[in-house]
Amino acid sequence: MNREEIALALFDGMPDALVVSDREGVIRVWNAGAERIFGFSEAEALGQSLDIITPERLQAQHWKGYDNTMRTGETRYGAGDLLSVPATRKDGVQISVQFSIMPIRGPEGDLTAIAAIMRDVTADFDERKSLRRALRDAKQ
Repeated sequence: MNREEIALALFDGMPDALVVSDREGVIRVWNAGAERIFGFSEAEALGQSLDIITPERLQAQHWKGYDNTMRTGETRYGAGDLLSVPATRKDGVQISVQFSIMPIRGPEGDLTAIAAIMRDVTADFDERKSLRRALRDAKQ
């Protein structure tokens, strides 16, 4: 297999969401994992704002950080750091996702897009929350 074949196999087959958004936060890449996790088909998601998966109450904060990253070319979530945040599915249900990002730079080194690989960790998040609650109740 060559690089292109491997890249295509990863893109098509990875269970995690791969979402790439441009400088304005418009979705340019949306794989089958993103369809499964968020419920939007590729056709529904491409060309849309990241607002379709960002809870409304967090959108202002999200765009402040996103715009700053695009303007400065710097992010505090690089180098494989995992970020856990709430997200919204097509049906309006809030889920918990964990993701890492990769800045994509153009030929002159300018930041042109952000790639995010996301995983639905709702079940783990809910279990940890339940365990913390049980531990707190046991201490009382």
